[in-house]
Parts: sequence; C-alpha cells; structure tokens
Amino acid sequence: MSAAMTAVPEAPAIAPVSPRRPLAMVAIAVFLGGLFTWLAPAGQVTTFIFNLGQQFFEIPDWSVNSRTAAAAFALIAVLAALAAWPLHMRRRSVLWPSAIMGAALIMSFLSWVASDESLPVTGLLQGSLLLAVPLVFGAMAGVLCERSGVININIEGQLLAGAFMGAVIGSLTVNVYLGLLAAPLAGALIGVLLATFATRYFVDQVVVGVVLNVLVIGLTGFLYSRFLSEDPDRWNNPPRLPNITIPVLSEIPVVGPVMFEQNLIVYLMYVTVILVQLGLFSTRWGLRVRAVGEHPDAAASVGIRVNSVRFRTVVLGAAVAGLGGAFFTLGSVGAFGREMTAGNGFIALAAVIFGRWTPLGSLGAALLFGFAYNLQNVLSIIGSPIPSQFLLMAPYLVTLIAVVGLVGKVRAPAADGIPFRKSA
Repeated sequence: MSAAMTAVPEAPAIAPVSPRRPLAMVAIAVFLGGLFTWLAPAGQVTTFIFNLGQQFFEIPDWSVNSRTAAAAFALIAVLAALAAWPLHMRRRSVLWPSAIMGAALIMSFLSWVASDESLPVTGLLQGSLLLAVPLVFGAMAGVLCERSGVININIEGQLLAGAFMGAVIGSLTVNVYLGLLAAPLAGALIGVLLATFATRYFVDQVVVGVVLNVLVIGLTGFLYSRFLSEDPDRWNNPPRLPNITIPVLSEIPVVGPVMFEQNLIVYLMYVTVILVQLGLFSTRWGLRVRAVGEHPDAAASVGIRVNSVRFRTVVLGAAVAGLGGAFFTLGSVGAFGREMTAGNGFIALAAVIFGRWTPLGSLGAALLFGFAYNLQNVLSIIGSPIPSQFLLMAPYLVTLIAVVGLVGKVRAPAADGIPFRKSA
C-alpha cells in the first residue's frame, strides 16, 4: 500500500485565541476604576442603605470613605478582569469575571457620585427592575422572532399596541384582568401582520417592522385624540394591578423587596423568561425554531414547514411583547399616553444583541438598561456632581455600547432576516 494511501489526514489548524478582549477588559477596569478613585473626594463619606420594609434581619448601613471605597472596588474590578484572561485564552466562559468586574465598577462609580450622601441600594434595584419589565418582555419577543429567522424591528409597535388595548379594555370593563388578557392579543394581531408580510410575501423584514411601528403610533395617536382624551373616565381610566407580597420570600434582605413585592405582570415576567429559556433549549419545539433560524434548508429537508414555524413563532413573540406593553398602563402609569413606550422597543432589541440572542443573556442586558434608567433618577434626587444632561444620556450610552459590540463578538442566527423560499 502506497504512502499516499496510508497517510493520515492532518487535523485542521485551530486559530489562536486573540488576547484582545481580556486586554480591553483590563484597560477598561484600570481606566474607569482609576478615574472614579481620582474623582472621589477623600474626606467625604458614602452611605449605602440596604434595608427596606420588614425583613428577616437588617443589614447594617455601609458608611465608608468615598475614595477608599472607590479604590477598593476598582481593585476588585481589575482583579476580575485579570482572572478572565486565562479563562479566555483557554476558550472558557468569562461570564462571571465580567459580571464581577461590571458590578465592582458600578460600586466604584456609586462611591464617587454618592459621596457625602446616602444611597438607597434596595430602592435603586427595585426601581431598576420595574423599569426593566417592558424591556424584558420586548427582549423575549425579539429572541423568539430572531431565533426563528425573522428580524423584529416591530417590538416598539407591539409594546404600544399592548399598552393601548390594555388601557381601553381595562377602562371599558373596569376589570384590570380583562385588560391584561387583551394586551397580548393586540400584540399578536400586529405580529400577524409582520409574520404575513415576512413569511408569505417575503417583504424586507426591516422595512415592514418600521412601517408597522409608524402604523401603530399613528393609529393609537388618532384613537387617543378621538376617544381617550375626549372622555378619559370611560376610555382611559383602567384600574391598576395591586402588588402581591409573597410570604417569607419577601422578607429576604435586599432580594425580597426587590423581587417578591411586585404586581402580577412582574411575576409573569419571571415565568415568561423561564418558559422561553426552557422552550427554546429543552423542547422539540425549540429545536425546530432554532433549526429554521439557523439552517432552514436542512430543516425543510426533514419535513419541517419552515415558514409555518416562523409565522407561529413571530405571533407568539408579538403576544409576549403585547403583554409587556400592558405594564405601562395596568402596572405602572395607570393610563395610556401618546407614544408612551418612548423607544423601549428599540432598547429591547439592543438587549437581544447584547444578550447574544439568548433569553438569559437578554434578561441580564434588559436589567442593566433598567438600572441605567433608574440610576439617573436616583442620582438626580440625591444631588449628583454629574450634570443632569449627562445623566439623561446614561441609558443610551449603555445601549450604544451594546450595539457597537463592545460586549464581544456576537453572531445572529445564520438565517436571521433571510426569507425562505421553498425550492421546486
């Protein structure tokens, strides 16, 4: 037998791991940590307050020297960034070192901006969760749609439709739970339009999403002027969902008041995230959804009706977004306002990218954006040294960081946005 026939084929070379990402993490930790430490006044004290309501035990308030605390948290951030380096080079996940680094930098920042003030940490987290609720629902809608191969630019319109219908039905029936049921139906109706144009007529999905957003904004604005503002007691006065306190769990320090003293929509958010995570990655249905989003031709070859799966998934995602829209009118404000979603749908879409098209990652990104929103409110109240104009920019700066990809290299589902036309 010849040598050519007996030669063992060489294994493909594995590309070396670039140290660019851990280098960037270390540089960011050193720069921001050093900046916050330098800005923090040495002779002032920052007080972190953790107690809110009745709890099993009280956590003592932290009264620390502002500069010392900023330096200590900055050091933790640098150590976490250094710990991520060998993990990255061995192709391991750097999720936890990244999370610790981010949390430490936030605490270093708070040590500076809250110097000579008292910062209610539990209240800050509680408000952040509430502001993140519509973002989480919108992000789950985006994950479902894009995992199936359909770009959902229409999250903004779906949130707005859910908010509008929840307010109107809740007001007319004087029943908050009927309004809560109507909201996802309104979102699903918008989703039917998106799915029809995307999977039946193969119209550009981005264009369709933008057009539907404009349609919903215009339609709800017209109906608001024609009915809701003319007779608000009848059309725009829905009851609000009461807070439900979970016994025992609500008394856990910090976590209890934040997570377990909320209204029904917040608890539905927890359930939705769990169901989407398990559904996509632990069920046969989820395997089909991911298959049509990654390899639609291969999925079709084994009998999966690609466009039907996409159609149903888009409608389901739109219903999830509609449920999130109900939070504006039934869980928070208590009335519908023109364009009240205020760009939350686009922030939710950024959370999908930031979260790498995964439910848990998108949840974390949405919570981060909610924290950025609430932080500007809290800092404005306690009197921050940062000008108010910069505080207003904070959520959008965080969003920009996500979109430009500083969270690392990300890849959308391979067939995302590509229409599937069945070959003859």
